[in-house]
Amino acid sequence: MTILVVDDNAFSREVMRELLEASGHVILEAVNGRNALELIRQYVPDLVFLDLQMPLQDGFSVIWELRNDSRFQNLPVVAVTASAMIGDRERAIAAGFDSYIAKPVDLCEVEAQVEALASRSRVD
Repeated sequence: MTILVVDDNAFSREVMRELLEASGHVILEAVNGRNALELIRQYVPDLVFLDLQMPLQDGFSVIWELRNDSRFQNLPVVAVTASAMIGDRERAIAAGFDSYIAKPVDLCEVEAQVEALASRSRVD
């Protein structure tokens, strides 16, 4: 499975990459929302882990663009955030994310998200 990890923090990308590569996944990395949209359009990953708070273009504006593009309406996208507050999960789901995890990420939770979303329909 090809997974895009989007985070402006290099350490966070490295942790996610190592966790996911250890499970045999191919990892693409983006440093901001604009970069993420370019990679999604070019490579069409199977799953995206998308940080909510980034410079240039945050995760909420990226998910809005994806869900308003018929090619990516079914692309599984997990919101990732370091500033987990009460109501954030609900806000992310309402915005169009398929799921939500808080940093620091937990290996078991990341694997559970991948497994749960792996069966979702592939992008057309």
